[in-house]
Amino acid sequence: MDSTTRFVGLDGSKDTIAVGIAEEGREKALYWGSIANTPEKVRHLMDNLGPKERLYVCYEAGPTGYGLHRQLSRMGIRCIVVAPTLTPVRPGERVKTDRRDALRLAELVRAGELTVAWVPGEEDEHLRDLVRAREDAKVDYLRARHRLSKWLLRHDLRPAEKVRAWSTAHRR
Repeated sequence: MDSTTRFVGLDGSKDTIAVGIAEEGREKALYWGSIANTPEKVRHLMDNLGPKERLYVCYEAGPTGYGLHRQLSRMGIRCIVVAPTLTPVRPGERVKTDRRDALRLAELVRAGELTVAWVPGEEDEHLRDLVRAREDAKVDYLRARHRLSKWLLRHDLRPAEKVRAWSTAHRR
């Protein structure tokens, strides 16, 4: 039985996942194709790639969260998440496509050139989402106040003297 490791680079988006595969050694990674970004398609792909003990999967952290990492871990597949800002880029390589990114990830994980990102637990991820939502709401609130105060200023509507901005007296 073959016991070599198969290195899999995934470049995921909301709808699809591009798949690159690098075998042990120095050969170029091969493009497997693109699959729908659904748990069923991911499971089917991993089943087709060979024994789960031989797979070593990586993908870049992004807006889709860590569901893919959790699914692969539950399946018993080694998976790492990498920070996109810490992924090495070749000089002059400006064109980014899902296919190129998947192939590059497969080659980099095989070479051990990737920096692993911390994957938060589900509770931590929910808390992070809540904190981000609160920060976004605060920024929106501040922008709205600024927009309103500039509109009032353009129409020469000023608060009475010695009234603090956005106090109850100011709002009246």
